[in-house]
Amino acid sequence: MNKLIAGLFGVALLSGSAFADTGAPAPSAKDLSKAVEKVNYVETDVTGVKLSGYVDVGYVYNFTSSPVTNRVGTDGAAAGDFSVNAVKLTLEKALNNKNEWQAGFRTDLMVGEDAGTFNGSDNFGSASEFFLEQGYVIFRAPFGNGIDIKAGKFASWLGYEVTERPANLNITYSQMYAFLPATMTGVSFEYPVNNNIDLGLAVGNGAGDSNFGTANNSSSPYTGGGSNDGYAIMAKINLKNNGGNLNWQNSVYYTWDSSYELSNDPTFYNYNNNAFIYDSVLNWAPKFANGKLLLGVNGDLAYVQGDTAYAGDKSSTLFGLAGYAKYQFTDLFSLAGRVAYVHVDDAATSYANRPGFGTNSWGGSFLAQDNWSATLTAGFNVAENLVIRAEYRVDVGNETTSNGGDIAHTAAVQAVYTF
Repeated sequence: MNKLIAGLFGVALLSGSAFADTGAPAPSAKDLSKAVEKVNYVETDVTGVKLSGYVDVGYVYNFTSSPVTNRVGTDGAAAGDFSVNAVKLTLEKALNNKNEWQAGFRTDLMVGEDAGTFNGSDNFGSASEFFLEQGYVIFRAPFGNGIDIKAGKFASWLGYEVTERPANLNITYSQMYAFLPATMTGVSFEYPVNNNIDLGLAVGNGAGDSNFGTANNSSSPYTGGGSNDGYAIMAKINLKNNGGNLNWQNSVYYTWDSSYELSNDPTFYNYNNNAFIYDSVLNWAPKFANGKLLLGVNGDLAYVQGDTAYAGDKSSTLFGLAGYAKYQFTDLFSLAGRVAYVHVDDAATSYANRPGFGTNSWGGSFLAQDNWSATLTAGFNVAENLVIRAEYRVDVGNETTSNGGDIAHTAAVQAVYTF
């Protein structure tokens, strides 16, 4: 287990797993064991404490002179943009497999342009930004099959994609990813009922690590000022087959008196009161493909109650569906694809009527609309622990670009070194 956690990012790149510390298992234990042996880590003087991470750099070119609106952070930059996406360091003492009293910890620190997107500073695009993705203490209470308890800031259980780009099948984030909470600050409880069922329950602050007052008592999504705290509840049930190559996770997330952002990108200004999300993820590595093929499906249904302080109740409903596939042709070459559809209703363009799903980093609104996207990503394992990926993406939808265009073409390249 210790090696499994230490090799997180290498596993994602070498085996094609789409999960990174989200509570969902990888599709093939056999592939994982092979990949972990190829990943290095640094062990400290304290027994069991390990340092790992990655360096992720890239270039994105959007074939338009105006920003793409349905994107997270710098993915939507107009024309071309060289990026230090992230330098990430993970320091961890993981729990072992024994059902006994034991404790550990984990911290994940991200530096780079992605950090500027996720840290809530509204300073995306700056390579000198910092973001504490996770920082928690974990301990196991040996009741039944063992209850794992985390206290602090930890990754949420929602969505197929995660904050770490190298752990995703594609370079750019999907538009669905933009609407899901990436982290929670609070307490979580996870319990394996048996080899096929895992349960989880978490309670914490409103979206992210926020504990500001309600949105309709604040003049800015970053200043807060209300008298009430924001709270959220998250729960999951994960179903696994006996072969370990198929899992289906269903999660729910409910927040009331939410302070500001609901989504992964805090610059989606979500002035809202209450919000509910249902998230379903299916992950399958067919055995007939001998571990070379990975298939995934992610569906989301979300409702956000609009802020009544701004021209009445502008509540919004969102529906999203995405399909993922990756095939490892050789040890050196892989090809991954993604198709996604998102529908948002009751959205408005003006600040006074801003709905729960609001505007993004570039000031573009998610109108009452349908958004489609298709992405194809080629991966090359050119050297030990070094992967280079190239990507083409097309997005179609109402006002996909900030100048009113309905279609956007994007090319991207990425180089990642894991350690």
